[in-house]
Amino acid sequence: MIRIGFLGPKGTFSQEAVKEYLKIKQLNCKSFGRSENYKKYEGYNGSKQHEEREYAAIRDILFAVEKGEINEALVPVENSLEGAVNETLDMLATEVNLKIKAEIIIAIRQNLLIKEGSSKEDIKYIISHPQPIGQCRKYISTNFTEAEIKLVYSTAGAAEMVASGKGDSAAIGSTVAAEVYDLEIFAKNIQDGDNNFTRFAVVSNDDSYKTGFDKTSVVFSTEDKPGSLYRILDIFNLWDINMTRIESRPAKKQLGNYIFFVDIEGHKDDDDVRDALTMVKRKTSFYKFLGSYPRYELLE
Repeated sequence: MIRIGFLGPKGTFSQEAVKEYLKIKQLNCKSFGRSENYKKYEGYNGSKQHEEREYAAIRDILFAVEKGEINEALVPVENSLEGAVNETLDMLATEVNLKIKAEIIIAIRQNLLIKEGSSKEDIKYIISHPQPIGQCRKYISTNFTEAEIKLVYSTAGAAEMVASGKGDSAAIGSTVAAEVYDLEIFAKNIQDGDNNFTRFAVVSNDDSYKTGFDKTSVVFSTEDKPGSLYRILDIFNLWDINMTRIESRPAKKQLGNYIFFVDIEGHKDDDDVRDALTMVKRKTSFYKFLGSYPRYELLE
């Protein structure tokens, strides 16, 4: 039994990411590493049963993995509109010794969910978290001009309220929320734009085998000297390694001290990546390897 943790409550986009992850593992999908040999992937067994466990906070999920309560966890890392998820980054950097073994990117698509039997004319209230409400203002103002907006703590909470209500309200949320709370999808993809994506890290006690289409994540800090960060990043240039992301966070020691999260293409077992990371480790005041794992590719 594979136990997988996610940020609850049930019906959130975090649970949708879990379902995407499981679907890809079952289908041996090329989104992971473009590899026909994905069944070698650490922990994969298409026939194994799994259990999904919800947690109230990111730190609770990660500590649960470290304690062995669950085998894997999906935690949000960054969003295309809102940026980095700082709690996840800080936890991975300094509070837990876990590895990223995969990544999942899901499109955040909002849907209008209603109780079965309700009609458009019945809807007096639109319920959701403030963020989805803001992302769907055009749809709401065009189609529900008289409806009252009610803000709640989560999209899943909104779906639960609609499910237990009188049929005069609608929730904005995910397709998973519709499944969990047995709601009807009145309208799909009602968000104003289609550029909202969230990247999730699959975290475990081990990272992944090499697939040939991989990514490696590290975090480090540099000495407080002019050009120190440039000299570290130039190491990747010298080994002709593409850096796909860099993110800074306060080191939480004193003002002006930072740690840097870097993603590069390649796997730790690649000769060039291994040599470059060895040099980075020597040249930094703090260094932590976060994992090598298959790159996720959004398929058209």
